[in-house]
Amino acid sequence: MEQVLNIKSLDNYCIEMQMRTVNGIFDVKPYLNGYTFKELKNKGYFSTVYATKYDIEWKNGQDFSSDTIIYDINSQ
Repeated sequence: MEQVLNIKSLDNYCIEMQMRTVNGIFDVKPYLNGYTFKELKNKGYFSTVYATKYDIEWKNGQDFSSDTIIYDINSQ
């Protein structure tokens, strides 16, 4: 797992990511139609994202691991 160092919520459901060895933009849009992530469609709620040591989370339990984020960033 990669350590998350810094994040910034961007417009259009993206998050600017800074990790130990990877930096980039994580696009959350492909996940928004899944049941767990529907609440993230609310832009006010989406912007409350915060970083933990190895992932990003929202207060109601939605999260993405650094492994998922790195895979998506490298697949762009």
